[in-house]
Amino acid sequence: MPMTLEIITAERQVYSDEVDMVIAPGFDGQLGILPRHAPLMTMLKPGELTVRKDGVDMYVAVSGGFMEVLGNHVSVLADACERSDEIDEERAQQAMQRAQESLANQGSEMELQRAMASLQRAQVRVNLVRRRRPSSGQPPPGSSA
Repeated sequence: MPMTLEIITAERQVYSDEVDMVIAPGFDGQLGILPRHAPLMTMLKPGELTVRKDGVDMYVAVSGGFMEVLGNHVSVLADACERSDEIDEERAQQAMQRAQESLANQGSEMELQRAMASLQRAQVRVNLVRRRRPSSGQPPPGSSA
C-alpha cells in the first residue's frame, strides 16, 4: 500500500505522487518513511531526499525545510529544491566557487553565516548531480513537466 508524497516550495509543486518510501535528511540523521509511519513533524537540513516508487529511486536536493507525516501522507515544505535531473552541474559548480570566495572574503558574522549556507546548498547540488545522474533517458516517476 503506497503513501502520498508532496514536495512543495514557495514557487512550485516539485513532486506529487504515490510512493513506496521516502528517505529525508533530518537534523539528527536520515529519516526513512514507509507507509503507515507514525505521525511526525520535523525540520530538514540541506541534503539529499530519496523517493522510491516501484523499485526506482528519484533524488532531490533540498536546502532545508519541514516534513510532516500524517496518516498515509508525507508533505515536504522545502525552502528550495531541485530534482537531480534539473540540476545544471556547471552552474552548481560555479555557485559553489562563488560561495567559497564569499566565505574567504566575509566580513560580519551575518555575511559568514550566509556564505556558509550558500556553500552548503551548492555542495549538496554538486554532489547530488555527480552521484545521481539518471541511468536512462526516461523522466522520473511523478515528475510534472
